[in-house]
Amino acid sequence: MNTWVAQAIRTIEADFNRSSDTHLIPLPLPAFPGLSLYFKDESTHPTGSLKHRLARSLFLYALCNGWIRAGTPIIEASSGSTAVSEAYFARLLGLPFIAVMPRGTSEEKIRAITFYGGQCHLVDDPSTIYDESRRLAETLGGHYMDQFTYAERATDWRGNNNIADTIFHQMALEPHPEPAWIVCGAGTGGTSATFGRYVRYQKQKTRVCVVDPENSVFHESYYSGRTDCRCQGSSGVEGIGRPRVEPSFIASVVDRVIRVPNTATYAALHFLEEVLGRKCGGSTGTNFYGVCTLISEMVAAGESGSLVTLICDDGNRYLNSYFDPAWLRAQGHDISPWLDCYRRFYDEGVWVPVA
Repeated sequence: MNTWVAQAIRTIEADFNRSSDTHLIPLPLPAFPGLSLYFKDESTHPTGSLKHRLARSLFLYALCNGWIRAGTPIIEASSGSTAVSEAYFARLLGLPFIAVMPRGTSEEKIRAITFYGGQCHLVDDPSTIYDESRRLAETLGGHYMDQFTYAERATDWRGNNNIADTIFHQMALEPHPEPAWIVCGAGTGGTSATFGRYVRYQKQKTRVCVVDPENSVFHESYYSGRTDCRCQGSSGVEGIGRPRVEPSFIASVVDRVIRVPNTATYAALHFLEEVLGRKCGGSTGTNFYGVCTLISEMVAAGESGSLVTLICDDGNRYLNSYFDPAWLRAQGHDISPWLDCYRRFYDEGVWVPVA
């Protein structure tokens, strides 16, 4: 093996050894005594999001495949969080990094990428990030990471401290150690693929639910069976939802997909700040809508058990959008009815989504 590549792998593994696992935070549900809810807080990774795991896996995968060598420019198509994490690892290895992102990506994420020494290449049409990334890689003699293709294959889904493995270890002493549901969004689809494969490999009964923003194709694709679905523009929830079905989205290991209105997502973030005492990133709000739906169905069916979902990143990255009342008004989102909906769910156990 090339000496530089061997040292690069060692450097990434040393970084992993310096990190501890993320917390699993319970949220008491006073209106649902037979049910337990947990949030896997991925915002505590060194780069502040779930994508830290993915970026590490993508770098190791590319290094072991011989795609990255000393001085190789790294290019990635991203809505932000993956690019932040990849910029961190590129800096760790002394490699130049360019993130190709939609122009509407949050300023906080752009600042984080540049903090780690990366460059941001912004495009007006989110659907062009793939082709523009390939073009830049070819022009610069670099490597296009292509998280949307390689996310599901770069992660060791059998175990090896992946996110599913850590969740089940952390749940071992809980009243319901085998979750009835794990709820997550899909951007690349790599996380849902990891969960779905892991529970099958470990012979668990846990089901996997993907939540999808309103302007995204995963819900349509899942229920129609089509992989050529397309939509225009961004999903409205950074990090999840896509205008095309990504190669890493493995529908056959997912048990349910729930469509979530964006206003409901934004309201959920404000509600979760009330009950968790922390600001969560956008996809956490989408996750919570799915959790509420599943809990109401479990109660109706007389079921008890636990559910696990994710805090994918910190809400402080979205102070100028989801947590800004002026931004919400400008985008036409009145979150008040949804806030009342979540409060009634939490206090009274009644789930009636806003019509």
